Amino acid sequence: MKSTTRRRFIQLIPALIFVGCDMTPGEKVGGFLKSFQSFTDWVQGKVFSPDKLAPEYSEDQVTPESGFRVNGYDTDTPDIDIPKWQLTIDGLVSKPGTFALETIKAMPVKAMNTRHVCVEGWSMIPKWKGTPLRGLLEAAGADPTAKYLSVKCGDDYYTCYDMGSAMHAQTLLAYEAYGKPLSLEHGAPVRIVMPTKLGYKSAKWINQITVTNDKPGGYWEDQGYDWFGGL
Repeated sequence: MKSTTRRRFIQLIPALIFVGCDMTPGEKVGGFLKSFQSFTDWVQGKVFSPDKLAPEYSEDQVTPESGFRVNGYDTDTPDIDIPKWQLTIDGLVSKPGTFALETIKAMPVKAMNTRHVCVEGWSMIPKWKGTPLRGLLEAAGADPTAKYLSVKCGDDYYTCYDMGSAMHAQTLLAYEAYGKPLSLEHGAPVRIVMPTKLGYKSAKWINQITVTNDKPGGYWEDQGYDWFGGL
């Protein structure tokens, strides 16, 4: 019953925005929408449970590999030397440094079939494999009281997360899809997969993670997309 009430409230948010637009004159609309967006981010943060898992699907429900859709923005695929690639973790960590792909692959493995939901309105259920991001953050000595993560990517994309979402059991550093190493177009060598959030939060080609208490921005977030981006 409680989750139904939450869903209904979140479903009402777009309608409330339009009501606010009708009632707010001229240049005040932009300020109102920004304030309301901050409010919706706050609501999403309050209703998010780090212990609640997103649905996982059976093999017969997985999107065929031929339908494993590539989506992005107007950018070239970055030129990444995969054998020499390393992931930097810094900020509020006791052991800042770099992690090679083989080090990440040697960490605990999780495979899952979860839904990827694009803000454009389509979705798919890929077959992922990787290591939970939580384990890597703990290996780097991330401050357990820190609030946020900032992520930078090889194509200059960047995004951000609340710590609760980053530590969620289904937040993966994925290095395989459909039983194969990720292709470059799908984010090789490692991408973030976060089934509790919209697809623009599942950053590809990641090369740096920063733990911070300063609320970071993101490529789409800075253009008006939801900061929390939750489902």
